[in-house]
Amino acid sequence: MRTSITSRKHLSPSTPRRAGAALAMLVLPLAGHAAPDPDAAADADAGAGRPHRVHVNGARENDYKAEHAQSSKYTEKLVDTPQTVIVIKKELFEQQGATTLTEALRNTPGVGTFFLGENGSTNTGDAVYMRGFDTSGSLFVDGIRDIGSISRDVFNIEQIDVLKGPAGTDTGRGAPTGSINLNTKQPTLKNTGDASLTVGSADRVRGTADINRVIDRESGIAFRLNVLDQRAGNPARDAVRDKRWAIAPSLAFGLHGPTHVYLDYLHVKQDNRPDGGVPTIGLPGYRSPDATRPFLTGAAPVDPQNFYGALSDYDKVTADMATAIIEHEFRNGMRLKNTSRYGKTKQFYLLSAFMGSAANIIAPSATDPSTWSLARTIRTVKDQENTVLANQTTLTADVDTGTLRHTLVAGLDLSNEKQSNRSYVGGGTLAPANLYRPDPALPIAGLNLQPSGARTRGESATESGYLLDTIKLGDQWIFNASARLDHFDTTYDAIALSTATSAPTLPVGTPVPTHIELSDNLVSGKVSALYKPTANSSVYALWANSRNPPGSNLALSASANSAANPIYDPQVSTTTELGAKWEVFDRRLGLNAALYRTDVKNEVEQDPVDLKYYQTGKKRVQGIELAVTGEITRAWSINAGYTYMDTSIEAGKLVTASGANALSYTPKQAFTSWTTYKLAHGLTLGGGVRYQGKLLRGTDGAVGTPAYADSYWVADAVADYRVNRWLDLRLNVYNLFDKEYVASINKSGYRYTPGAPRWASLTANFHF
Repeated sequence: MRTSITSRKHLSPSTPRRAGAALAMLVLPLAGHAAPDPDAAADADAGAGRPHRVHVNGARENDYKAEHAQSSKYTEKLVDTPQTVIVIKKELFEQQGATTLTEALRNTPGVGTFFLGENGSTNTGDAVYMRGFDTSGSLFVDGIRDIGSISRDVFNIEQIDVLKGPAGTDTGRGAPTGSINLNTKQPTLKNTGDASLTVGSADRVRGTADINRVIDRESGIAFRLNVLDQRAGNPARDAVRDKRWAIAPSLAFGLHGPTHVYLDYLHVKQDNRPDGGVPTIGLPGYRSPDATRPFLTGAAPVDPQNFYGALSDYDKVTADMATAIIEHEFRNGMRLKNTSRYGKTKQFYLLSAFMGSAANIIAPSATDPSTWSLARTIRTVKDQENTVLANQTTLTADVDTGTLRHTLVAGLDLSNEKQSNRSYVGGGTLAPANLYRPDPALPIAGLNLQPSGARTRGESATESGYLLDTIKLGDQWIFNASARLDHFDTTYDAIALSTATSAPTLPVGTPVPTHIELSDNLVSGKVSALYKPTANSSVYALWANSRNPPGSNLALSASANSAANPIYDPQVSTTTELGAKWEVFDRRLGLNAALYRTDVKNEVEQDPVDLKYYQTGKKRVQGIELAVTGEITRAWSINAGYTYMDTSIEAGKLVTASGANALSYTPKQAFTSWTTYKLAHGLTLGGGVRYQGKLLRGTDGAVGTPAYADSYWVADAVADYRVNRWLDLRLNVYNLFDKEYVASINKSGYRYTPGAPRWASLTANFHF
């Protein structure tokens, strides 16, 4: 039996010893270079495409406030960019001790990993939600899509650009509410060296180094090396671990001339123990859904530190990424940039999971909770490989036409993305875990992982062209218009093993192949008008759209009861936004405010009566977002943001378990803040508070479980002391008041991820 579907739409066109040793190996060979280079000190890094630090006319760099987004599609300063673009600089997230993308994203409100998973499966890595929608498929590194459900470390990241609202003309297909771009560190014409050693709660040990050396100043050749070694437990969870090491060398040529060449490589290895969460039994909103187990209602909650997996669980990741960037500035001011990338990510994952439903709770004695246990029958295996081959070319030109001044950006993006998955048998069977005292060392019967023969492979080839025009009329008006055309060809091949139900005429276990194709053209656009009342302020209006076709995650389906079926049209989103931006205190502090509305249509949903699927869903998210970033005084820095999101289902079925007309995993209100003050004698004190509104979970028919995760406040603090020019010490304390909270919840409400209790880390930062 073979299923084949072809769709052509619009075809026309370490321990402390280990970490310390790693750090010493990096620092000692460079000790002889610790003296400052007088030439480098005077060098302003002129000509460097992405400078580490730029000093212009003696001005001091603002640690929190950025002037520009890094994408070449954004030619104006942030104050003159008519859209909500949040830039998170490394100086900010390093001061907070953030090590992953998820942690760094806490600096913008309402963005996070709120959804744990469904049906026993657990999301891994950067499963980010933003403005009501899953944005994990719209993550980019230096402008090129980075696919794979892994946790991204920020040891080699200069800044993170968070674009909120449709990003169709910027990145093509993707989430309807924005994209996230990580900008890597690049060599500069300045000899610098930084290294850090962190120790903390839960056996946390982390060492990093960032070394930049000028090889030939006259020729503009420089080399930069970033390395990482980490071994850590999880302050919130017993037995969960995070072990990773990485190296990122980069070489630059021609930094003094009109042509810059950057050659980058990144290699990452992770060996983690994943977390399947804990049962929600005993949490507010939990009641027994089973009449035969009424004693579960009112039962005590489990210890959030409990680990219900097995010590044999693992999440192994290997990632390699090679990038070549060429930038050239012509004599007439035109700028050409070409970026080429080959990347491969492998993830092999084994998780002992549980459903957590009342039917899986074994209770020999209704009156003795110590006898209650939890059946663990699911051994989730994931063997996934993602590869990307991409080339992007962008040409930027300034053109004057009388009273109008144009900045034109034309580009061509070519990419080929592949994803393959293999299925396994022989995951073994775990004995039930005691509900209140689970033992992860319990033996596993029948553990003998072998490929089952079932597998999938998705591939998407995309050719994209775009044109952006920024038009300046005098000194006060800026108009923007952009359009993008994406043509994609997606193929999906799967081999399933027949069952008595799926193919009754075939022997059980017979391979059944499926081949599906989808080709289409996607057109997206953006227009805006911006007025500058003063040189350091702006007000603007924006309209933009984006499209996301079936199979955008490289998986298509032959089932009509799936949104990934090629018979369905692309999801379409449109956003309107009104905003204002203002730079005050000699442009050291930026103030942003925006009102927005995003409508998403062509959502595929199941009718609750006939159980069939229809493309009639329409969702809306609208709200306000406020942000303040920069310096109030030379000693007082701040980064803060607030968002209010009103979400609704305009057409189609409700998606929340509570029955509320709202989107799941989307806090109605969220607030984030971080502020520091530099005192005398090298001491800096600071901290911040975060508020997350309650998260409504999705609905899958589960009853008796919490319909939402409650809201919470969390406070963090930092103290930084500069011992001398070569050393500073930083103490970070997280969850200062030891607040218990739910960080994420799964779709059925049976499982949740506890927030980390109070914990601390101490970091020594070395400069040479």
